[in-house]
Amino acid sequence: MSLGTQLANQLPYLRRYARALTGSQATGDAFVRATLEAALADTELHDSLTKGRVALYRAFNKVWSSAYLQVDAVGEDDGRAPSRVAHEAAAQARLAQITPLNRQALLLTTLEDFTPEEAGEIMDLSPSDVERLVREAVEEIDKASTTNVLIIEDEPLISMQLEDLVRSLGHEICGTAATRAQAQQIVAEHRPGLVLADIQLADGSSGLDAVDDILALGDVPVIFITAYPERLLTGDRPEPTYLVTKPFREATVRTAIGQALFFGSSRPVG
Repeated sequence: MSLGTQLANQLPYLRRYARALTGSQATGDAFVRATLEAALADTELHDSLTKGRVALYRAFNKVWSSAYLQVDAVGEDDGRAPSRVAHEAAAQARLAQITPLNRQALLLTTLEDFTPEEAGEIMDLSPSDVERLVREAVEEIDKASTTNVLIIEDEPLISMQLEDLVRSLGHEICGTAATRAQAQQIVAEHRPGLVLADIQLADGSSGLDAVDDILALGDVPVIFITAYPERLLTGDRPEPTYLVTKPFREATVRTAIGQALFFGSSRPVG
């Protein structure tokens, strides 16, 4: 398999990781581009990418660790809602203050499903150090302030599973919706601090459209849950920042919730 084919298969998932790590589509995609540009300029780095997925994420990590990329402010004509622009600006401001190694380790081992050994190779750390960082990140998530969560999901069993998970993290459920219309009705009565949304809903409506309705009212962190994440990770248009693949592990959703609220403007319950 050629290097180009290998990269084409892995780039959507590297984008997913980069967006979750930075809290921003624009910033995450910029780091992915910088990684590919660095590989083109460095023969040794370019050759290392033939060694597989771990090598690609390791190359990304070197770019991520060496410098913070300043992404230009988003223009008004890029088609994104002002709330999404505000969310990315807030994410960049947070990034300027902290590089969260513990959250990086958590994302690698949950969202991207690397072993501690593989994550250690990516981060130049021992597996025991990765495991320690993951524990620290989980403790941070457990201590995070709570918020109201809207679940947009048309599969009843999955919706109930998400409800149980959200409540186990100390958050409140402000409503569950199986269609765009139901989501609109809930949001008219309760402003969520976080949204978990499927892409395809019961009546053929779109979770993406339902979320756009919510974002038109203000900045809210959103996690999309879909069986086809690669379709929303092309980098060619405004796309989700946080994306979880179905079937999901609870640890993956937990990590995504913690990261979204870390960068997001969640509203405490009460």
